[in-house]
Amino acid sequence: MTKFFQYLKSKSFLRYLIVFLCFLLTGCFILLYSYFNVTTIKLKKINNSQEIKRLSDSADIYMDTNRKDSAIYFFNKAKKLCDPKVNTIDYVYILSCIAEIQMNHGNFIDSEDHANQAIPYLKYIKNPRYTWIVYNIIAINHANNYDDNTAIIYFKKCLALNSSAWRRYLATNNLAASYMNQGKYEEAIALLHPLLAQKPVSQYEDIDTVNYAFVIDNLGFCYFKQKEYKLALHYMNEALKIRLNEPTQDGLVINYIHLIKYYEKSNPKLATQYAKSAYAHTLKTKNAKDEIRALSMLIRHTDDKNLKTYSKNYIRLIDSSIATQQKIKDQSINIKYDSKIDKDENLQLKADKAEDELELERQKKRNIILYVIIGFTLNVLLILIFKLTSIGRKNKNEAIFTSESRISKKLHDELANEVHHTILFAEHNDLDNEANKEQFLNSLETIYSHTRRISKENSIITTDGNYEMTLKEMISEFKTEDQNILIHGFDGILWSKLEKNKKIVLYRVLQEFFVNVKKHSNPTLISLTFKIVDKYVIINYIDNDTESGNENLFLKNELQNVESRIKTINGTLIFGPNSQSGLKVSFSFPL
Repeated sequence: MTKFFQYLKSKSFLRYLIVFLCFLLTGCFILLYSYFNVTTIKLKKINNSQEIKRLSDSADIYMDTNRKDSAIYFFNKAKKLCDPKVNTIDYVYILSCIAEIQMNHGNFIDSEDHANQAIPYLKYIKNPRYTWIVYNIIAINHANNYDDNTAIIYFKKCLALNSSAWRRYLATNNLAASYMNQGKYEEAIALLHPLLAQKPVSQYEDIDTVNYAFVIDNLGFCYFKQKEYKLALHYMNEALKIRLNEPTQDGLVINYIHLIKYYEKSNPKLATQYAKSAYAHTLKTKNAKDEIRALSMLIRHTDDKNLKTYSKNYIRLIDSSIATQQKIKDQSINIKYDSKIDKDENLQLKADKAEDELELERQKKRNIILYVIIGFTLNVLLILIFKLTSIGRKNKNEAIFTSESRISKKLHDELANEVHHTILFAEHNDLDNEANKEQFLNSLETIYSHTRRISKENSIITTDGNYEMTLKEMISEFKTEDQNILIHGFDGILWSKLEKNKKIVLYRVLQEFFVNVKKHSNPTLISLTFKIVDKYVIINYIDNDTESGNENLFLKNELQNVESRIKTINGTLIFGPNSQSGLKVSFSFPL
């Protein structure tokens, strides 16, 4: 059990654990990637943005070409596909378009209903344009239902928005019109008069001109009610001139009605002429609402033979208007009925959608679990890496301490006595004596040689292209007149293929081995053979020292450091059996 716990603390176990955690992390990331892919597919299934856009574009075309029934049909189809939380802008836009069409057809109740459906989603849209459109539609619906107080509230909401100058201009004019309906002409003038001095507020000159005509026409009528007749006539005539020269002639009928009211007492004949002009214009535009207004003025200000015809046409238009209102209500009922049928038909689709959303929620929870696992694994990895780094630093410090201790011991064992004896010799002998002097110098030479050898043993080892020559030189340094070293197969090793750390370890192993051999045995002939067997470098050492059997046992103990070194490169050191033929040692390590 103790060995097991020691293994758990070892660097090998920590490395294996790091590899396992890396595989675990990779698996988690693969799972996350697959979940994200599935989620994307699910979202694509739920999101109908492209189809909504296609249907909305078709509806816009029908709306622009005055085919309102077709426009509402396509807008409703697009609306059914909308998820208000996902397609918020499309949903609000569609509702506002349906509301606008219904408003223009006089179906103010359903128009307001559709506009109110959009209100809860306006807070999710940053662009104030959509909020302005919805509030403006609600305000106009209330104004058309003679609820000017509510209309004023919503027109003021339009003005409070950070919208374009053109929309602010329009909202101000509409607010003034509501004050005019309430007879608050001074408040209306206070709003309208500053608009006269404003620069163009739209990128289109025609729109600016039309809006300006509305402003000065309303301003003229306000001055008329305030009995400032000169100013009133000036502004109303200027508005009429602008509208007669404009292709659309928007607001021309209202302009004529204002002039009729201006002249109905002072110049009845001119008032009648304006009434006829207004009626003639409505016959061209085929606007039933304007035609009813024009006929109302014409009946009031004419007594000629056409009065009966005007009256019949007025009654016919009123009846037609009532029928149209009923038709609109019926269409609204049909739309609601069709909507119910579509809901029934799409019940399975909605169930699938709910199931998809539930699956996405489950996936979200699985993702959270994976994130927790990844976070935990990353933290463990960081701890393990820190632990490995600490162990490596500790081992490095221990190696430095061991190396320094070994050098210190070697200095003490090999030099301390020599230095001490040399100092004593110098103190107690006359160095002027030639023999003493010669002995003293020999002692210094011996100290220098030992110091130089120890220094070289611990110097930096060359591992580049000169490594082969450096290794040979180191081995050759152990040759003496009484000890010969034969090297075999040295050139057969591809030293350039050997890793840097293996070169260093081999150099130190051979160096330390020869040092210990020199200390504990006395061979006259050493054979060193290099060869490669099964991708292993094998080095066989054989000498002819036949008198050091017991010393060889001592040598084994001294070579523990050598054995530890070679194990760092997964190598082995094997002592041959003691025999009368000398010492045999084998080193081996993988290429």
